[in-house]
Amino acid sequence: MFRNTTRRSLAAKLVAVAAVVLLLAAGCTGAEEEDAGPIRIAIVAPSASNDLAFTQSMVDAVNAVGETREIEVAVTDGTFIVEEAAAAIRGYAEDGFDLVIAHGSQYGGPLEEIAPDFPDTSFAWGTAVDFKGLDNVFAYTVRSDQGGYVSGTVAAQITGTGVVGVIGPIEVGDAKLYVDGFAAGVAAQNSSVTTNIVYTDSFSDVALAAEAAEAHISNDADVLTGSAQMVVGATGVANEHGVAWFGTQANQTALGESIVVASQVYHWEVLLNEMIDKIEAGTLGGEVMTATLANGGIVIEFNDGYGLDAGIQAAAEDVIAGIADGSISTGQ
Repeated sequence: MFRNTTRRSLAAKLVAVAAVVLLLAAGCTGAEEEDAGPIRIAIVAPSASNDLAFTQSMVDAVNAVGETREIEVAVTDGTFIVEEAAAAIRGYAEDGFDLVIAHGSQYGGPLEEIAPDFPDTSFAWGTAVDFKGLDNVFAYTVRSDQGGYVSGTVAAQITGTGVVGVIGPIEVGDAKLYVDGFAAGVAAQNSSVTTNIVYTDSFSDVALAAEAAEAHISNDADVLTGSAQMVVGATGVANEHGVAWFGTQANQTALGESIVVASQVYHWEVLLNEMIDKIEAGTLGGEVMTATLANGGIVIEFNDGYGLDAGIQAAAEDVIAGIADGSISTGQ
């Protein structure tokens, strides 16, 4: 009797223990799911979130990430002063954000000092091709010369005067790549077309961009392009004179629905989703990622309102395909 009773009691105890284990497991799973929560992403950028250029390209990209993932987003924009950006980057890391995006090549110095202090935080820095040897920093860049080349081939076909004008900001990074790619595309399409290039030495000086646009037009340019947030000054002049415009970084159709031919748009979400996948798998950085036409990080978005000739657009699509498959080189 005792033996049987003992067995029955032991069996009952085992059942009870098993039930407790199951409940604990379920509780742990629920806690883990609750603790996971949304992915917290912070953006620190030099210009306005709605600049229709560099900063907006990243804000739009993070919003696109939010279409397929649960995220929490914070943005500090207008931090052209590097010290202010550094304070914001450090603040977001202290607040426990999962990914802090330092969206400006000028932020590399501060990031090199900040990132080692937060080894469990992932940082993204661009445009840049150097992650500073830090295993919690992703560097990201873009082959903006590719979209520039496509736009240049179209510009060479639509110019009536045989002169196109380019307004660059500072001769660095994706801005210089774009300008060089555009000029190469014009030359490849029609070597008799003249490409005049002016750098304003500023990313943000709208007045200088407007002056440069006026100078180009006075020298017979009937097609213009440019890079950085300053381009609102140039597009205003282009609208005034009915001069065609090619955008880059973000879709700039809103700056002139009748003059914007096409825009090279940075779809950073392609790289961001890859970063987040790596972060969730335990890799916080130590890599360089590049947006291209081939991986969808760059997309040429044509403006239907401009009324580009269908044959010219079809030829541009062929150039896009050729750059993507490697059969066409932009020369960069």
